[in-house]
Amino acid sequence: MSLSELDHPVFHALSGAHRHLAIRQGEAARFRPTVASFAAVPPAPTAQDWSDLAAVAGDDEMILFGVPQEVPGGWEETERFEVVQMTAPEGFGRPADDDVIRLSIDDAQEMLEIVAEAQPGPFFPETPLMGAYYGIREEGRLVALAGERLTTPSWTEISAVCTRDTHRGRGLATRLMAVVAHGIREQGRRPFLHTGAGNATAIRLYEHLGFERRDGGNVVQFVRVAR
Repeated sequence: MSLSELDHPVFHALSGAHRHLAIRQGEAARFRPTVASFAAVPPAPTAQDWSDLAAVAGDDEMILFGVPQEVPGGWEETERFEVVQMTAPEGFGRPADDDVIRLSIDDAQEMLEIVAEAQPGPFFPETPLMGAYYGIREEGRLVALAGERLTTPSWTEISAVCTRDTHRGRGLATRLMAVVAHGIREQGRRPFLHTGAGNATAIRLYEHLGFERRDGGNVVQFVRVAR
């Protein structure tokens, strides 16, 4: 498993497993706006790479995700925050129980609603196209969610882990994380995840589950072409 892929997960995703969801020019790429706001240039970008990214970004604000990039002239960084990247322990994962549902793009509206309530991170109408998503419904209502986001050759990110406030404390999200992890391992990859560096509660939970913190210095950078 190449850890170096985790320094530039968006670049590796857009160059490989998620290429079909990308808008590309040269070596620069972004996800379609209905999928995600992530964009990427190569790990050692040239002036041409940044020019190509500007062409596909247009007026949109983009998110660079991974090892910090030095934003060149003609661009502006509007926000930056640190994230904690964690890798799953060996053996973490389990097949789905009968009450766990494999969701699809047809369930996107329900997924958007629970994400809007729980706020696990950005989610768009076509985000479910990035990978497998699983949920638990009670009385016909989606009450917990987790799925796959960025996929590199060796790794897949667990993301959108959330539970409605009315159903917290029952371990539903942890169960779904394990189901997602099982599916990732079935593909021959290893699970990883991100959370904000200041989210102590989530970090403690993931550490309790055996996830190991990787100090790669990764950040989220919001950038756009200078106006």
